[in-house]
Amino acid sequence: MITTVILGMLCLYLLCFSVMFLLISTRLNSKKMGMEVFALGNLLLGFAYILQLFGGPPNEGLVSVINHTMTLCAPVVYVLGAMRFFEHPTPVLRPLLTLAAGYTVLQLLVQWLLGIEARHAMLAAACASVFLAMTVALLYGRRTFARDLRVEMLVFAVLIGGICILNAIKFWMILMGGLAALDMNSGFQKVFYLYMSFLATVLPPSAVWLVLRRLTDELRNLAAHDPLTQLLNRRGLMDALDAHFRSHTAGPAYLLIMDIDHFKRINDTHGHKAGDRVLSHIAGTLKDSARQGDLVCRLGGEEFVVIALHTDNAGALQLAERIRAAIEGSEVAIAGLSKPIRCTATLGGSGVLTRAQDLDVFLQQADAALYQGKTLGRNRVEWARE
Repeated sequence: MITTVILGMLCLYLLCFSVMFLLISTRLNSKKMGMEVFALGNLLLGFAYILQLFGGPPNEGLVSVINHTMTLCAPVVYVLGAMRFFEHPTPVLRPLLTLAAGYTVLQLLVQWLLGIEARHAMLAAACASVFLAMTVALLYGRRTFARDLRVEMLVFAVLIGGICILNAIKFWMILMGGLAALDMNSGFQKVFYLYMSFLATVLPPSAVWLVLRRLTDELRNLAAHDPLTQLLNRRGLMDALDAHFRSHTAGPAYLLIMDIDHFKRINDTHGHKAGDRVLSHIAGTLKDSARQGDLVCRLGGEEFVVIALHTDNAGALQLAERIRAAIEGSEVAIAGLSKPIRCTATLGGSGVLTRAQDLDVFLQQADAALYQGKTLGRNRVEWARE
């Protein structure tokens, strides 16, 4: 009786969270982060346990076969949903139908050849294998595709590892004791469904937390980056510079400010779309020319800033000249124009920057050097006089 109540509550949890995931996915518009797939996984598992709840003891009927197929398909659907959450789009319907058809046929074949106990043992072994693969993938993800979610991935790995162990124990118990191991009143079944109810209570809110975390990170990223060029904006530059100087390995920095020569002429002659295309091209050139770890920012209009970290005056000067030459040697193809647009840039450099709070002072220094470079003919690098 106790196990039946636990199983009934588990079904209710799964179906309620399935509806919740589906509602969340409708609010996420085009980028659903796998929520609609998680809703399907909960729905499959919920209906599988409903069939188990009302199907009576293990039997040879079609209901039992369908139950096992849905039980195995559910965690596979969760895997597909996780792949979508981590921006690896994958089809769901075709793999799911293929798995369902293949496993159903396999069940009937195993039961015909080896008996009903073998079919139940096969489900426990298959589930244990899937959950083991999920646990390994989560631990691997902590160091690769989910490095920003290390704590969360560890918690998920521990929880899913627990259900993997329980399925492995169930497999061994069926081999040793037959279908008696599946008695709903046994101590093991009570523990099994209690743990499943615990997972059904903890994992869905955790998945919602991950979605909120991802949305928050995206909003923070949008607030720190220029929408046209995807470079840091002024706020993002200040935050990144502050983080640099708070680190134990922080070193001095050199600030370069750059202005595209005669950019207004490009806008007036070819239009603002062409101007935006030039700005995006210049942003790409700056990222390609800067060294790994350097901070690249668009202040606004045609003004850009590069902060060279972990270098000296000679290295910063070399970087500035490399940027100037790269821009002078590049060209921007514009649809509808017979010839690509070529442009040049003037750069001004500051003295040694040692605190994020001094950014505005050094911007003024570099801007004065930039103005000096413009008066001397443009397409050159000038350094602030200290």
